[in-house]
Amino acid sequence: MKTLPAFDEMYRALCERDTSYDGVFVAAIRSTGIFCRPGCGAKKPKRASCEFFGGAREALSAGYRPCKRCRPMDPGEKPPAWVEQLLACIERAPLERLRADDLRAMNVEPARAARWFREHYGMTFQAYHRARRIGLALKRVRSGRSVTETALASGFESESGFRDAFTKLFGAAPTKLARDAEVLRVRELGTPLGPMLAAASSKGVVLLEFVDRRAIETQVATLRRRMQLPIVPGTNAMLDQLARELEEYFGGKRAQFEVPLHAPGTPFQESVWKALRAIPPGETRSYADVARALGRPTATRAVARANGDNRLALLLPCHRVIGSDGALTGYAGGLWRKEWLLAHERGERPTLDAVRPK
Repeated sequence: MKTLPAFDEMYRALCERDTSYDGVFVAAIRSTGIFCRPGCGAKKPKRASCEFFGGAREALSAGYRPCKRCRPMDPGEKPPAWVEQLLACIERAPLERLRADDLRAMNVEPARAARWFREHYGMTFQAYHRARRIGLALKRVRSGRSVTETALASGFESESGFRDAFTKLFGAAPTKLARDAEVLRVRELGTPLGPMLAAASSKGVVLLEFVDRRAIETQVATLRRRMQLPIVPGTNAMLDQLARELEEYFGGKRAQFEVPLHAPGTPFQESVWKALRAIPPGETRSYADVARALGRPTATRAVARANGDNRLALLLPCHRVIGSDGALTGYAGGLWRKEWLLAHERGERPTLDAVRPK
């Protein structure tokens, strides 16, 4: 998943078959249920029928299948015959399961399939098939089909098996994902400092973290418990706005973020996070400064903990908080990123080579 261009730009690229956008996004067509490369030669859809994703995994999880004409998942060369056989088998009955014995019956070793799909598609064969199957199941549930009917049509032996698989992928039982149900949309956004994982509800952005942060899985689990909402790959208006503002921020065209935030926490945490947003770009405060601003001069350590519990990197600018001696301390994204961000906000346009760990 990556930062996507504006909708109008992607739709123009799709209509003009602009191959320079291949690898930037994939276009999903609601009326046909397929997703394509921007340069696909197929007849172009109406604007209202289009949905855009950063990559194939997101499109698969949303219930779309790859176009047979432009082959949006293929890395340039045509897949070997045995891979095409597997893909054709899936599309003949996309909601049925293919087990290891089924692959062996087609003279394909499961381990070989897993390696090839992981190397070329970024996921194992079973993960590919599961994303395709569950994505279609999601569309069926949201269209009003019963859970039992969907479970059987999706190739599961029991309704409970379907519920377990569905909940593991989406974070909620299928009955909680009705057509108008609230969900957290999650996508990956590219930045000069590395990819970031972003999530948003209809109320605002709830998560923005560098994907290599050690505690990111814990952050996501905590977020799911606190929000009591399923997490679904994709995008929404909040994430689209965030992507635009991040591009402007890193391009030196924006200093403050305007995208709505939804950051529930304890009253003390929320007071600290509000104080972080009050620190002007290009300036810093110590943990003690923040504690004094809150009227809690002895709460320096509690401020540091709340700072670390922040799930909205950049948006709640904890990188602007430093040690009392001026040292750059306590940034979960890495001190080299903190150094770059502070220099960037001072207008110094730092190079990554100057700060990135060797």
